Amino acid sequence: MKFTTFKDKKIAYNAEGKGIPIVFVHGFGEDSFVWREYKQEFLDAGYSVVYLDLPGFGESEYIENLSIELMAGAVNAVIEELNLRRIILIGHSMGGYTSLAFAEKYAEKLYGLGLFHSHPYADNPEKIEGRVRSIEVVKTKGTPLYVKQFVPNLFAPKFAQSNTFLVDKLIHRAARFKDESVIAALNAMKNRPDRSEVLKNLKIPVLFILGEEDNAIPKDDAKRQLTLPDSTAILILEEVAHMGMLEAKRKTQQAILQFAEFCINFAQIA
Repeated sequence: MKFTTFKDKKIAYNAEGKGIPIVFVHGFGEDSFVWREYKQEFLDAGYSVVYLDLPGFGESEYIENLSIELMAGAVNAVIEELNLRRIILIGHSMGGYTSLAFAEKYAEKLYGLGLFHSHPYADNPEKIEGRVRSIEVVKTKGTPLYVKQFVPNLFAPKFAQSNTFLVDKLIHRAARFKDESVIAALNAMKNRPDRSEVLKNLKIPVLFILGEEDNAIPKDDAKRQLTLPDSTAILILEEVAHMGMLEAKRKTQQAILQFAEFCINFAQIA
């Protein structure tokens, strides 16, 4: 991993290949590891690939008073470090919230935006209550026990049962995150604003990837977001929950590649 600085803290990232850049942003309870075996398809297709660790995760340092907006600032710091003029931004889950915050401030830097098991809405009361319970678990019992319960539920049961080594590896990685980072990210998600207007007003293509068995996103939010942008591509995955990059690797890669080509053509016409 390479490093840049944001708010006087180190942000870890990697950049490979040449061509139009696709930037991947990981979700909560993850780090950039989830993209490391995912990236090759895009490199082979002639794109460059950038992925980073959000503040407090992976090899990136924790930032005080962490917010979704600060996470978006960290993404922008990497993009500026690499002197990238315009990108295709793909955000998974919390990375989708981050990508929307990025789009709100830096729309001119985007060819297209992909929400990968994510949505633009603020937490509903039930979700807020769940975040508060999660924070209490981390405070009282620590991150290792929390992620041992949390990570398997991100997958469809059938996939989790058939891929125990992969699930255990993700648990092991997540167990190393500091309690303060996990709590800060939970609070950042809990406190984030509704950004449906951002999505509605974007003048670029938007990709939605959703899983039919995804219990991490409220079903109503997953569906109603699909009509917000003017230009959309939609992939709804059967027998997939919240981790499509692992549960349906090939299908999601192909969807993103087709979306990237569409974004480039769209930019040439616009």
